[in-house]
Amino acid sequence: MEWMHLLTDILSFLFKIGILVFAIGGLILLIAYLSQVKSLQPSLKVENWGEKWEESQKLLELEVLNKEELKKIQKKEKAEAKEEEKKPLQKPRLFLLQFDGDIHASAVTHLKHEINSLLTVAKSGDEVVLQLESPGGVVHGYGLAASELQRLKNAGLILTVCVDKVGASGGYMMAVVGNKILAAPFAIIGSIGVLSQVPNFHRLLKKHDIDYKEYTAGEYKTTVSLMGEITPQKEQKFLEMMQGTHDLFKNHVGHYRPQLDLSKVATGEYWYGTQALGLGLIDEIKTSDDYLFSKRQTHKVIYVKHEKKKSLSEKLNFSATKLASLLNIFQPASGAHQDSKPWEQIR
Repeated sequence: MEWMHLLTDILSFLFKIGILVFAIGGLILLIAYLSQVKSLQPSLKVENWGEKWEESQKLLELEVLNKEELKKIQKKEKAEAKEEEKKPLQKPRLFLLQFDGDIHASAVTHLKHEINSLLTVAKSGDEVVLQLESPGGVVHGYGLAASELQRLKNAGLILTVCVDKVGASGGYMMAVVGNKILAAPFAIIGSIGVLSQVPNFHRLLKKHDIDYKEYTAGEYKTTVSLMGEITPQKEQKFLEMMQGTHDLFKNHVGHYRPQLDLSKVATGEYWYGTQALGLGLIDEIKTSDDYLFSKRQTHKVIYVKHEKKKSLSEKLNFSATKLASLLNIFQPASGAHQDSKPWEQIR
């Protein structure tokens, strides 16, 4: 009966292996779940840029200065440190935020979290510098972003907006909320206008005897659409709605910068930094780096960034997509996604 004992031993061994595999699999799933839950929690990145600049300065000094020069600098730094200790008050604080805008103003999600965090610690008189880059996009998205910035001013904070490349249309809608707007010489500024682009396939459908019907309640529930017939009446109403949006945009700009001649600047045109200064669209020609660096001795410069960690599934999906791309299996579709609704864009 040796074969029976052998079979029993094999089955016992397989049973133990099965339990081990099941336990390891369960542990892996538990770790993956906990990792995913943790990764979904937003995190706040905070950096003291003054300390980073000091570290960079010291590294360079070690490379370029001789021993005597280093001793003099170290002696001077010790004396300055003692003087700082005697001062009862800390340096004024400058909080740095960044907004990199796309057509949907999706960065507003991070902006509102950053502002919420700031308002828990900032005091009236503190300065907030926003490094803003945006060519504009949907009205409701940039309108919300501008309202979020207004919360800083409502709390008594000083808001300085810096545009190094582009602060146009929706970007400018945000910029005007600032107490002061700085721009690089060739930054694109302005574009106070409204744009809506809607392809229409009605005649193509009609040519091929394809019926398309829209059912609405309300005379102007739909005006210009992708598939429906564009009648003169509907087109006129659509243009009136666009003009209404433009009027709101102009009123917004005029509220924050009443010195502007809107008949000259609210034409939908854009200007470069030096031209924008002459028109009163900005207050000073200066890059954000130049402005921040000039504050390093007088202010404590604190960079604040809200980040949402990727979930495990997002990380795995990204890795799989990247691998497939490398293997030429998957090719992402070219071109921007077109929204099915003709949202107006302030551009």
